[in-house]
Amino acid sequence: MRNGLKKSVQVILSIVVILVLLMWVLWKTVPRWLPSVAGHWLPEGTQLVLKGSPHWSNGTLQLPGLRYVAGDCTLADAKDARLSNASGRWALDLDTLTVDTACLSKLPSGENPSAALSLADIQKMIPAGRVNIAHFSVTPWQRYAGKLHLDNTDGVQHLSFTGESLTLDAILEGNRTLAIHTFSLTPPGSEQPITLSGKLLLPATFDRLPESGELHAEMQTAQVPNPLDIQLSWQATQGVLTLTEKGSEQPLAMLPWKLNGQSLQIAQGQWRWPYAAQPLAGGVNITLSDWTKTFDQTDITARLNVLTQGHNGKANVVLTMGPGRIGLLDSNLDFRLTGQANLQATSLSASLPGVLSGSVLNPTLALKSGSLLRAWGKPMTSLTITDARWPLAGVKVSAQGVSGPLQAILKARHSYWGKFDLHLNGKAQAFWPDAGRWDFNYWGNGHLPPLSGRWDMSGKGQWHENVISVNSLSTGFARLHYGIVDVEAPRLTLEQPFVWQRPVPERFKKQYPDLPTVFKGDIKLVAKKIAFDNGGYLPPATLTLQLSGDTPSHFNMRGSLDAKPIGPIRLTGRWDGERLRGEGWWPKQQLTAFQTLLTPDFNIRLREGSFYAQSAFSAARGQGFIAGGHWVVKNGGMWLKDGDLSGLDFSLPYRLKDAVWQLGVKQPVTLRIGEVNNLITMNNITADLQGHYPWSESQPLTLSNLGVDALRGHLSLSALRMPQHDAAVLKLEKINLSELFTALKPKQLAMSGLIYGELPLYVDNPKWIIHNGWIKNDGGLTLRLDQQFADAMASGNFANGLVIGLLRYLEISRSEAQVSLDNLGELTMAAKVDGVNYTDNSRGGDKEKREIVLNYSHQENIYQLWRSLRFGDNLQEWLQQQIALPANSLSKSPAAIGQKEEKTLRKEQ
Repeated sequence: MRNGLKKSVQVILSIVVILVLLMWVLWKTVPRWLPSVAGHWLPEGTQLVLKGSPHWSNGTLQLPGLRYVAGDCTLADAKDARLSNASGRWALDLDTLTVDTACLSKLPSGENPSAALSLADIQKMIPAGRVNIAHFSVTPWQRYAGKLHLDNTDGVQHLSFTGESLTLDAILEGNRTLAIHTFSLTPPGSEQPITLSGKLLLPATFDRLPESGELHAEMQTAQVPNPLDIQLSWQATQGVLTLTEKGSEQPLAMLPWKLNGQSLQIAQGQWRWPYAAQPLAGGVNITLSDWTKTFDQTDITARLNVLTQGHNGKANVVLTMGPGRIGLLDSNLDFRLTGQANLQATSLSASLPGVLSGSVLNPTLALKSGSLLRAWGKPMTSLTITDARWPLAGVKVSAQGVSGPLQAILKARHSYWGKFDLHLNGKAQAFWPDAGRWDFNYWGNGHLPPLSGRWDMSGKGQWHENVISVNSLSTGFARLHYGIVDVEAPRLTLEQPFVWQRPVPERFKKQYPDLPTVFKGDIKLVAKKIAFDNGGYLPPATLTLQLSGDTPSHFNMRGSLDAKPIGPIRLTGRWDGERLRGEGWWPKQQLTAFQTLLTPDFNIRLREGSFYAQSAFSAARGQGFIAGGHWVVKNGGMWLKDGDLSGLDFSLPYRLKDAVWQLGVKQPVTLRIGEVNNLITMNNITADLQGHYPWSESQPLTLSNLGVDALRGHLSLSALRMPQHDAAVLKLEKINLSELFTALKPKQLAMSGLIYGELPLYVDNPKWIIHNGWIKNDGGLTLRLDQQFADAMASGNFANGLVIGLLRYLEISRSEAQVSLDNLGELTMAAKVDGVNYTDNSRGGDKEKREIVLNYSHQENIYQLWRSLRFGDNLQEWLQQQIALPANSLSKSPAAIGQKEEKTLRKEQ
């Protein structure tokens, strides 16, 4: 018997051990067999996937991970789940629960079984206890993630949710009353949340809407000055939704709605928007059908219109939709936007037929053939849009981006930049700014009035993710003209593509936290010829620039300007989005390289010398072009038309602003010339210039330190201020008449001796150039007539011979001349000469001394005198006229002979 009992115990222990081992194996293999078992109750094509084996710890069942998969898509993913029971209350805690709504399309189609359940049934199914989810997230609304808490106690469900952009606190009581104490949601792009509160009487089953309710919401938006009150109230099958600005009696929107069977209708809804540039208003009609059958699909028919009034009068835009279907999984809704909108300064017209497809959570909008958007008007006082067109046929828009052909045509006129015509043609692939890809071509032409030139442009580029590249560019002018400069066929091309690596998109900042923004490219500007109004020109010039920086609105540049044999000029600069600043260095080079810049009319040939310069410049819209710098010429020499120049030193500090030159900023412009050999030899020429050109009363121009050594004497000019108030005095000091007559080379007479004088010089006087100037002798002067000339003049008659005899040789002790010159070139000179003539005595004795007083007046056009440059010929002509007079009229001539000589003449007659 003992043996039988022993055997029974052994059998029982063996069975227990086997059961324990079996349970242990089953427990350890739960991740393998439980999903298969659960699959019998799950929808077809879905499954549970466990990560790791569950285990007990301190009375808590812990599961490392659980995923609910539909097809190849994870619909829900839970991590670190913990289930416990204390005092009959269950507690479920999860660290993370993520739901991806994009996987809903993977679920099998069919009726929703929960629709047949009543609210009471669901409440009974929920065990007493609580659910805590530390981080609950629904894709694609991750920004609304937060902490979820659900508590079920004594038939009352309390739901709370706390996140950065979403908070909720609501209680569902057993009598089907849902009380929303707090609801706050911050929309994308806004910092102000929408708040809501109210009560709902829920239906007995979920296939019906709440029987009655009243909800109040408040939201703050930057578009409306005061908060918005939103009120939704209904009873049975009809109600109204109203939006009103706080403090206003007239609502912004009033949408009466009515539920009729399986359709929801909004009829004769009204809306207005007084906060735009012009007030907008319109009506709304919407019909939703079959929305109660399923939450996946809803049929919709709608009409929305917008009334506008602007520079072209009143206009209306109508949006019609349907009949079609929108749903959680699939949509198919035709729409058409047609009409015209008149704004204050512009008008828009649209004809946009299309279809909305895909999930309402991630729809795709496809535009059909004939889609066109146009604009025209005057958006700014300086800009007139003649025609702007956007052909949109074949374009598809979704959350992934824009796909299809992207085209644009713009014809406009700017008050400063002139007329232009631009075209853009490209193809996009899931493109948003800094996402996807867009390849494009562009071309255009126009007229630029400030530079009096017509331009054209063409090129190719692409926008791939956050990198914009311009791979080719060719733009240029047939001709440019600005001020005194005329540029022939300038053309700008790319040496290296423009590449702009924009800031990293938000979604990639964690992956590329330190990726910098980059902008770079090399350009070349070539001009066939740069001509100046004075006849000079610059040989074919090439400007090369290398650009590098952060963005197209902030970059540095360096390069050079080369117009052989001139240059190269080194350039550096920067652009800050509003202003272009730069500097240029002209290295020292031979002055002969600038021969082409001189007009051929000057008949000047550069021979020697050097030149160097430095300049800084700034250009901005509204400011114009500003420049300043310093030009220097050292030891210059050149051949002139009738001579040569050497020892030229020239220093020009300058500033240029608003087309006004400031010559000599801290130090004046200085000119120093060692020697000029022309009609006469001039040495040590000096001149200083300081002031503004064009000059004005507030910004004068002053010429000072003007002086020259010539004719063995010195000529100088006192300070000449423009505009001129006082005469500038031209001083003559110790001018040698012998040198002057040698230069003029008169054949009929010669003079020697020194003179000095002062000639008041006027530049902008309405009548005078020189007024009341004077010239006097500095010591004795001598006048000699050519022997042949004197004999010929004296051969006419006795009186002629007598006068010529007195003037053949004259020693002048005192001479004084008053000189004036008017703007027409008429020179008036009144001279008085005291002198002595020595003639042979008629009785054959010693030479007889005769004192002579000569009063001489002369009037002649100075311009004709300059052309002849032979003063002696004019004097000869005057003498011939005077001597040809009858003898008894000599007393009336401008030459009055002294008293002693006059008595002698009368005795001899």
